[in-house]
Amino acid sequence: MKRLFILGLLTLCASAFAAKPNVILIMADDFGYECVTVNGGESYQTPNLDKLAASGVRFENCHVQPLCTPTRVQLMTGRYNIRNYINFGTLPRTETTFGNLMKKAGYATGICGKWQLGSQLDAPQHFGFDEALLWQHTRRPPRYANPGLELNGVAKDYTNGEYGPKLINDFAMEFVTKHKDAPFFLYYPMMLTHDPFQATPDSPDWDPTLQGEDKKKDKRHFAEMTAYMDKMVGQLVGRLDELGIRDNTLLLFVGDNGTLGTIMSRFKGADYKGGKGNTTANGTHVPLIVSWPAAMKQGRVCADLVSSTDFLPTICAAAGAETPANVDGVSFLPQLQGEAGKPRDWLYTWYSPRQKANLEVAECAFDHRFKLYRSGKFFDLTSDALEKQALSAELSADAAAAKQKLQAALDQFKDARPAELDRQFDTSAAKPPKTENNKKKKKKGKNKAE
Repeated sequence: MKRLFILGLLTLCASAFAAKPNVILIMADDFGYECVTVNGGESYQTPNLDKLAASGVRFENCHVQPLCTPTRVQLMTGRYNIRNYINFGTLPRTETTFGNLMKKAGYATGICGKWQLGSQLDAPQHFGFDEALLWQHTRRPPRYANPGLELNGVAKDYTNGEYGPKLINDFAMEFVTKHKDAPFFLYYPMMLTHDPFQATPDSPDWDPTLQGEDKKKDKRHFAEMTAYMDKMVGQLVGRLDELGIRDNTLLLFVGDNGTLGTIMSRFKGADYKGGKGNTTANGTHVPLIVSWPAAMKQGRVCADLVSSTDFLPTICAAAGAETPANVDGVSFLPQLQGEAGKPRDWLYTWYSPRQKANLEVAECAFDHRFKLYRSGKFFDLTSDALEKQALSAELSADAAAAKQKLQAALDQFKDARPAELDRQFDTSAAKPPKTENNKKKKKKGKNKAE
């Protein structure tokens, strides 16, 4: 009898363990909302992303930070940059990431793609990732043709015509194959579609002998890089199907910031200029597509506001992992499961590149229609998405009510910046901080940020 009880208990535990979903979070680099066909994009082909959206949830209002590292820090920690962002290329080692939390919850954890969060040899493992194949970890070699990568901190240089994004995608497919029998978490911050815009192996002018990164920014290759990125997503999904684990895999696809400003796309019948580095919508509005066949059978579109801080609590809730009390994110797991959830009334942004001597700060709160900056500038986004003309003091009743709500949101963060964070940033040659996005400084070639 005792033996039967033990066997039953073990079976119950095994069933509960198997019920945990696998989780894959894919983040494309410099890839705005307008680039996905199903979102209304008309310049590029994204059949695999469109297919994911057809049977999953497509979010229309996901906003992240306007630049790479700020978004990555928010995404991985679930906390606004005002609380933990020091400078470009740094993730404070005192922070807890979704890698740490998922590993603690019993998940096999892996990361592949672009790192750019600290050059310490053990950094990926410190932040919870057991296995890693990364670009820009302890060095910065080429990333595309004949790349330099690091496998668990060991430098790997490729010189036989290999393509960096394919090597990364191969690692992703090997990781899910290796861990198909137990729950895994794979964080996949892609290198594509960031410049330099170079030919891919599918391009007519692909050159397998190319060495280094051409900085000419040949924009015609952006569409080819987009197509290759989409193809790799499809290959990874195909591997999940082959392994029989697709249904119980929660797959999230998101962009890390808006498209580069030199890229002009067609979106819903009009020209749409990329806005990377700006706090306007074309710098923060990114695609978010979520697929989880076990939990969703039909495609849906969700208009709820989503922040880059929301991914950590969402992933943790799906996996049964503990969500720290100090996160700012709000789980959108209920929306994935067809429930109403607790949609956000507003989104908050504290954006400061902290790259070299740049200490500018842009702080704002916004909802579906209105946006208020700490400086007092107030915009109606439905008629002025690029914030060219602030509203006057004479406001309609709904505008006045929205401004009051957004001011209350900003007031919550009035004293949220720990002073020690700014002391850790070398301000000896820094410019005085500004409180508004300085658009005059956006000159060609000036922004060298990733």
